[in-house]
Amino acid sequence: MEAYLLDWANLLLRWLHVITAIAWIGSSFYFVFLDNNLIRPTSPDLLEKGVDGAMWAVHGGGFYNPQKYMVAPRKIHTKLHWFYWEAYSTWLSGFALFTVLYLWNASTFLVDKSLMNWPPVVAGATAVGFLVGFWVVYDLVCRALGFRRHGEAVVGVVMLGVVALASWAACQLFPGRAAFLLVGAMIATAMSANVFFWIIPGQRKVVAAMTSGQKFDPKELAIHGKRGKQRSVHNTYFTLPVLIAMLSNHYGWLYQGDWNWAVLFVLMLAGALIRHSFVARHRALIEGRRVPWEIAGAGVLLVVGLIIGMKPAPQPAASPALAAAQAPVTAADMRAVIERRCLVCHNAQMQQKNVALHTPELLKQHALSVYQQVSVLKLMPLNNATQLTEAERDLVRRWWEAGAPVR
Repeated sequence: MEAYLLDWANLLLRWLHVITAIAWIGSSFYFVFLDNNLIRPTSPDLLEKGVDGAMWAVHGGGFYNPQKYMVAPRKIHTKLHWFYWEAYSTWLSGFALFTVLYLWNASTFLVDKSLMNWPPVVAGATAVGFLVGFWVVYDLVCRALGFRRHGEAVVGVVMLGVVALASWAACQLFPGRAAFLLVGAMIATAMSANVFFWIIPGQRKVVAAMTSGQKFDPKELAIHGKRGKQRSVHNTYFTLPVLIAMLSNHYGWLYQGDWNWAVLFVLMLAGALIRHSFVARHRALIEGRRVPWEIAGAGVLLVVGLIIGMKPAPQPAASPALAAAQAPVTAADMRAVIERRCLVCHNAQMQQKNVALHTPELLKQHALSVYQQVSVLKLMPLNNATQLTEAERDLVRRWWEAGAPVR
């Protein structure tokens, strides 16, 4: 019953997490778009009101006229909407999902004894330490270097090194699947922390000063706006790296190699470069400059490089392994693999994910899932705990292609 309820918690939390993430990413992308497309008006009435940028847009049969005020408008006439629940809900639902799936089952999902034979509690605490530690380092780097000459470029280079080191360390300590997700989660934690610790508090101080009726120093309030914009821009660059780290969980071949940490880092770097190109595109079109498509091209080339570099090596035509691969797979061959590698978790007493494979009828019922999880996605056995070989994965593939015989 516990496993059944945890499966439902996993599904519902994942659903909530995706919904809130879509809302957060959508609003983030929209405001970055506005930042790069609002044009300083020439109309005297708008300039008198303090409007620094404006544009017209049409959507859903209506016309919209967003306007941006530097520091703050003199007066807010209608309800002020705060954009923060999307960020908070995304992190809270994500951490709840991480707790249910990884921390609650740390011995299964966070411990690979071939990498690090440590107590599950220590593995879980270390995983949480990655989330907190990355935010602390990132925040210190931004505060120390962010507003110096060429500060943003320096911050970018330093954080690339930090992310590369974290990717390597995570893949040395945790199973590949957990390591990839953990690196994405630590960056996502920094994104939410940016909103919680800097962006929203800064905006609240600006609104409080504006509505208090007392005199305030525009330069002092401008600092909050400058820092908020800095962290908001960082968040939009973080978005695609976080998404690819999360999606990688569905593709076991990504995180099972010896250089899995490098694969993760290159994928995230490619995402950041592509996102930067699109951000720069908006500004370039407004200012009449050339769009820097070469930055996106560099990201695409990195992905192409991975595709080529990770291509499976073909077997020699006359090798014994190839000859064995041509032999038809019998039900007895498949039963031997199931008994050695699968029945430890999928038997009459223990039915992980409500899947049991201890009878021919059950194996036939779950044949498609076995093929997909073992041969296509390479997600099972979890963390390859039973040491399933590549030859056995290929045997499962050939068994499926032969009609999945069970007798």
